Amino acid sequence: MSDTPPDRLAAHPSSPHYDEALLERGVGVRFNGVDKTNVEEYCVSEGWVRLSAGKTLDRAGNPMTVKLKGTVEPYFREPAEG
Repeated sequence: MSDTPPDRLAAHPSSPHYDEALLERGVGVRFNGVDKTNVEEYCVSEGWVRLSAGKTLDRAGNPMTVKLKGTVEPYFREPAEG
């Protein structure tokens, strides 16, 4: 595995940017210098994150999200095994 998180990653399995192996390893996101724990999806190159908005759900039962623009810095919480 690489030591650099991907440019874009999503936490929902229906997304094409979902990667279970990376999520199991633990990916943290620093947004505008603050660690965020409620990130549903991020994109470094476009500079945005989708954050879950509390416990609110949409009609399909997925968390409602808010898209914010800023500086996105993903990092691995666990070192690479091997």
